[in-house]
Amino acid sequence: MKYQRLTKEQLDELHPEFINFLATQSITAEEWKQLKETKPAVAEEELDVFSDLIWEGVLNRVEYLENISPQHLHLFKVNGKNIELIAVKVNLSEIDLTTTEGFNWLRDHISDDAVEMMTAAKGFQEEKNQEIFNLIKQGAVITKGALYQWFEALIAA
Repeated sequence: MKYQRLTKEQLDELHPEFINFLATQSITAEEWKQLKETKPAVAEEELDVFSDLIWEGVLNRVEYLENISPQHLHLFKVNGKNIELIAVKVNLSEIDLTTTEGFNWLRDHISDDAVEMMTAAKGFQEEKNQEIFNLIKQGAVITKGALYQWFEALIAA
């Protein structure tokens, strides 16, 4: 398995897609039921293959990721050959960027000495989708990039 198995909830949400996947494997509903009962290891492998296919489809479309903690913002932009980072650090323990108040404080005090910003870019060290998946496993979430673009415009100004 390349990524990780989808959760039961995710598999339930993707039930129609899973049925289509089984159909492409020429597995009927009755055969699937029998497979789960008589060859659970094979059924597990099918779930793993399906999970990887879903992850590949999702990861292929990722353009932006965010990982926000109380004192840090890590904003990522995925390009064809590299990933760009805008990192923001707040050096005040009383500010929590995961709250609306904390983020509003950052917006209003972006030029304060307590706020550090840096940018970086790096080429992919391993397969692109695997690196994106690793960021997700570390807490990043896929976004439309509004926050990244806001900071990118701020830095460029």
